[in-house]
Amino acid sequence: MAAVRSEDVEYLVHESGPLLARIYHPVSTPAMAVIDIHGGTWTRESRLTNAVIDTALAEAGFLVMAPDFRMPPIARYPEPVADIHAAIRWLSAMSGLPVCGVGTSSGGHQLMLAAMRPEDARYSALPQPGSALLASVALGWAVFDPLARYRYAHAQAMDKHIAAHDAYWPDEAAMAEGNPTQILQRGEAVRLPPALILQGTADVILTPTMADDFATAYRARGGHVTLRHFADQPHTFITKHPERAEARQAIEAIIEHFRAA
Repeated sequence: MAAVRSEDVEYLVHESGPLLARIYHPVSTPAMAVIDIHGGTWTRESRLTNAVIDTALAEAGFLVMAPDFRMPPIARYPEPVADIHAAIRWLSAMSGLPVCGVGTSSGGHQLMLAAMRPEDARYSALPQPGSALLASVALGWAVFDPLARYRYAHAQAMDKHIAAHDAYWPDEAAMAEGNPTQILQRGEAVRLPPALILQGTADVILTPTMADDFATAYRARGGHVTLRHFADQPHTFITKHPERAEARQAIEAIIEHFRAA
């Protein structure tokens, strides 16, 4: 397997401090760049969370950027999405390449918002050159409907998840507004890049039909989406159990999806 080189760079500075991104450089000259947005219930984790995915993508020949972005208590919706939007543009300008996006859990939610609403004034508020358009997206166990997950968390007494929702979201109205599934169902004008959805069937963190409901709404709006279910796999199954065949299959599916972009 080809070796890759990684480095941490500063891509954005706020009053709260600089934001870093880990850049993974492939051995060969890349034809495509990928931005990876980590999960962590909107409130934790870092640019290192999906290192197993990012390394595999770089080994496959992609230039990969895994950025940190502001989280509660420093910032809450929509400010973290503005950081992600700026990171996409930074990668586009720095690389001069088409950019695809991979996002997991709450990172999948935020990446999908940036992908669907590239011209939203709140998301594009930070000055940064480059294109915000994503050529393709891959979403792992994404929180496509944060309001449904919030109510599910209350019903299941998921106290840590309830607290994370309350920290990130101003209120339930914001959970409905910044809600990829409901955005599609409301008929808002959005961009629909080709999407790959990876979802484990043993995921008890999300409502049971969240991925299916989003895929149905995406297709109804004319978007192309591939939904892959992985039997008996939990939330975060790629990073939780990277040695399993299902994790390797999921990473290969991401690579193939991006190569087809």
